[in-house]
Amino acid sequence: MNKIIDLRSDTVSLPTDEMREAIYRAELGDDVYGEDPTVNALEAKAAQIFGMESAVLVASGTMGNLVASLAQCQRGDEVIVGNKSHLLLYEVANLAVTGGIQIRPIENKDDGTFDLNELELVIRGDDIHVPRTKMVVIENTHNRCSGAVIGLDHIKEISKLARSRDMKVHIDGARIFNAALALGVTPDKLVENADTITFCLSKGLSCPIGSIVCGSKETILEVRRNRKMLGGGMRQAGIFAAAGVVALDTMVDRMSEDHNNAKTLAQGIAEIDGLQVEPNMIKTNIVIVEVLAKPITKFISDLKEKGLLVSHADTNRVRLVTHYGIEESDISKTLEIVDSAISN
Repeated sequence: MNKIIDLRSDTVSLPTDEMREAIYRAELGDDVYGEDPTVNALEAKAAQIFGMESAVLVASGTMGNLVASLAQCQRGDEVIVGNKSHLLLYEVANLAVTGGIQIRPIENKDDGTFDLNELELVIRGDDIHVPRTKMVVIENTHNRCSGAVIGLDHIKEISKLARSRDMKVHIDGARIFNAALALGVTPDKLVENADTITFCLSKGLSCPIGSIVCGSKETILEVRRNRKMLGGGMRQAGIFAAAGVVALDTMVDRMSEDHNNAKTLAQGIAEIDGLQVEPNMIKTNIVIVEVLAKPITKFISDLKEKGLLVSHADTNRVRLVTHYGIEESDISKTLEIVDSAISN
């Protein structure tokens, strides 16, 4: 049977043999009581990596963004996010539904950044007629902007503005390790001006489940309360936390392979008539391609028939994501399949 090449997302990555062994041998306890030693080890490691006081394991990035927001905002407050952000588009209006928190989107430029003047303009003044602007969310890397990396200076400027207006800064860092690798900096440098950070274990790190929220001790205590409220007290969670410990030790540097594969993929696709991509825009592991020569649903189905899975990004664009388990030979085969599908 021919191999299916699955580039829909890095969430389809599978745990390594070392992770599976760690899962099998994990020392366990009840995490809701704070007694799971493997979870405690993972949380301590994550806090240390990001230079934060504390950390907590949650089920997913979506839960992480939600509980971090609930810990720092009140009902009736407003949070500023990008109009292409994951929190706005793919998290089921959870801030509004669960927290009574209003989202105010502003434009993400092609590189995922904000116009700082626009950001300043949308921050509410002290007026009883309007909600308090309580937090701004930065997504790094930026999924809908071809995995764009948000640089240190931009984060610093946003944080400076937020502090001057008594606002919090949350980083949706689902793929923050990809960003750090691309910039050649340590992860703590990327979040040193943020109040909280969420990162995913189940994407480029290849764990089977889980995300981490980092922040101050006081904030993380409130995050734990909100996690419990949402049913996220997972008892012997060391079963999957064990994979996270291994991942943070062994899987970060190898993400550079994913970045190289994504660049090779984008360069190859750029040479295929009927498709459009800017290889210079590809900084990490996400390639978004505009399909010009064929109906998008037909193109995706033709790729699937030939053994290639991609995701529908929007209107006439598809997304391809490189990850652990995708080799150089898979990139060559992908280019063959894409060329054949668009030509026919």
